[in-house]
Amino acid sequence: MRARTPREQNAAPVAAFQEIWKHMNATTKTFFAAIMSAGVAAAFIPATAMAQGANQGWYKTCTKQEDNDVCVVQNIVTAPTGQLLTAIGLINVSGKVNRKILQVTVPTARLIQPGVNLQVDGGQAQRVEYAICMPETCVAEILLTDAMIASYKKGGELVLTSVNYQRTPNPLKISLEGFTQAWDGDAIAQSELQERQRLLQEEMAKKADEARKKLEEAQAAAKKN
Repeated sequence: MRARTPREQNAAPVAAFQEIWKHMNATTKTFFAAIMSAGVAAAFIPATAMAQGANQGWYKTCTKQEDNDVCVVQNIVTAPTGQLLTAIGLINVSGKVNRKILQVTVPTARLIQPGVNLQVDGGQAQRVEYAICMPETCVAEILLTDAMIASYKKGGELVLTSVNYQRTPNPLKISLEGFTQAWDGDAIAQSELQERQRLLQEEMAKKADEARKKLEEAQAAAKKN
């Protein structure tokens, strides 16, 4: 059998994601819509200012799409201002199509070649290549294996590191507490998902308003001096 070229090997996760995406309906895609609405200014914040804010923890959403069940176990992390820092989604499609893929979404203005490194409890880092960059976000993805899932279940902390346009690594820590329950447990109800999204939007709007007021106060104080 002919060995696959590096180009063919790199194309495999992208092709798999494209196949999975075809079997997602609007409900499952709300994960990505929530990410897109989180804001993108965090891409231009210096690494020293990239403090992590609240996140929603691990939770699972599932939908039925034709002959397939599509589940996404996800975690979204925002800055104190409400801006997106990173989001991770483990997508599991079963039925007529059986595929698993891991996707990481980060703000734009990333260096493409380094990709995103995933590291569990200080272990060996796993590089995830970017599949696409849009004006608001960059998305990295890789085929999800049983070994990866097992390591997340056993682990305590997941560190995701991307490199910004200033060539500065931006490591972000996500607790793996609750991951096993989300992966093995039942999906949250649609009503609960909508409530989570509503609270997240309210929190982001509140924090963005607080940041704006602090900036205005600082500008006013500078003018007085």
